[in-house]
Amino acid sequence: MATDNDKVISTLNNLIETCKDGEQGFRTAADGVKNGELKTLFLAYSQQRVQFAGELQNEVLRLGGDPEKTGSVAATLHRGWLDIKAAVTGEDSGAIISECERGEDSAVRNYEDALKEDLPENILSIIERQFTEVKEAHDRIRALKRAEGAKA
Repeated sequence: MATDNDKVISTLNNLIETCKDGEQGFRTAADGVKNGELKTLFLAYSQQRVQFAGELQNEVLRLGGDPEKTGSVAATLHRGWLDIKAAVTGEDSGAIISECERGEDSAVRNYEDALKEDLPENILSIIERQFTEVKEAHDRIRALKRAEGAKA
């Protein structure tokens, strides 16, 4: 199947930005919570996003492109991670969890959009596998948010 290399690279770079934003957002969230379990979970998700970005960067390189190396400030506005710093400053774990969920809502949407693209089978399988794990993270954070809301 013939696909437009530039379009594939663009799609991959968008997901790399998504992963980088998630990495930074989860790291910030981990720094802002006192609960050890939450801190460990957020750090694990941050590392997961480092791994995902690395996989996608390798694919961009393989395709002869220039991989994205950072999240973008403009993209952060759309990805929901911008308010995480404000939540962390207040050390409100419920607010931090809510901001993580918003960030993950955006990540899920970005992966869903990428899966609609006409991509080579090998790249599609990487994105599908990552999407499954991003969705699991999203669902776990949503469950944490509901549990936090039940305490309030």
